[in-house]
Amino acid sequence: MEWANETLVTEFVFLGFSSLAGLQRLLFAVFLLVYLFMLGTNAIIVSTIVLDRALHTPMYFFLGVLSCSETCYTFVIVPKMLVDLLAQKKTISFLGCAIQMFFFLFLICSHSFLLAAMGYDRYVAICNPLRYTVLMGFGACMGLVAAACACGFIISVATTSMIFHLPFHSSNKLHHFFCDVSPVLKLASHQSYLNQLVIFVLGVFVLVIPLLLILVSYVLIISAILKIPSSVGRYKAFSTCASHLIVVTVHYGCASFIYLRPKSNYSSSQDTLISVSYTILTPLFNPMIYSLRNKEFKSALQRAMTHTSYSIN
Repeated sequence: MEWANETLVTEFVFLGFSSLAGLQRLLFAVFLLVYLFMLGTNAIIVSTIVLDRALHTPMYFFLGVLSCSETCYTFVIVPKMLVDLLAQKKTISFLGCAIQMFFFLFLICSHSFLLAAMGYDRYVAICNPLRYTVLMGFGACMGLVAAACACGFIISVATTSMIFHLPFHSSNKLHHFFCDVSPVLKLASHQSYLNQLVIFVLGVFVLVIPLLLILVSYVLIISAILKIPSSVGRYKAFSTCASHLIVVTVHYGCASFIYLRPKSNYSSSQDTLISVSYTILTPLFNPMIYSLRNKEFKSALQRAMTHTSYSIN
């Protein structure tokens, strides 16, 4: 057999920031500050939503789940990345790489379906306002979140098991800063056309299906908004969707660029840059896009801060 005398890969070496060796301490400081700020912002958002009864609505329920999801998937990637920026040996075990990929895919795929659920929430709020509280009760919201997590889990298990059952006998140099699909798949000693096709189809399913559901929701939403007689009413209705549209555009834009390409177009430097954006920068900006520019949320935050200050005094 061709690989009989070759050594099995037992660990991978990250080379994601190897071209920026002189800047790694600076990158560590910048990424650490951004990560701590993101954690603090998401903690404030979730705490405010939990404590203020005025925010106990489906929209803010999904926002709270989204904040938790982003916190979790950055926790899978960023702490290890920060350690590696200061370490001489930037390695991860074969099993550790599989575990990291599984949790990252589970959380990021669930995130995609959660954005679709949020699009459905906006559709019901604008197109069926009188039935909104009935259609989007607590049970329905929990069901949508559970369905998003179930889809993420199934896709993550299928993709991770398929990739890590491939033989790895040659290089263990991973041109990335975490165990993502394309960089790991590139190191496999042999991969069949069927493996590549199945992984590509799973990627299409997790990106295209939720995006199509979101597009259908917004076609119906825009149709309903155009029927509103006053320009003020149209603006108010559309403003409730603007934040979701921005987040959807950024999320699906980055993810499609990385996962919906032929292997021949794979570029480690481009993917590292885009991955930094959706693992660090996007979770930083999403809370601000969704909440900190929202008058209702800012009012609730002020009430929470006032209540806290009174309690301390």
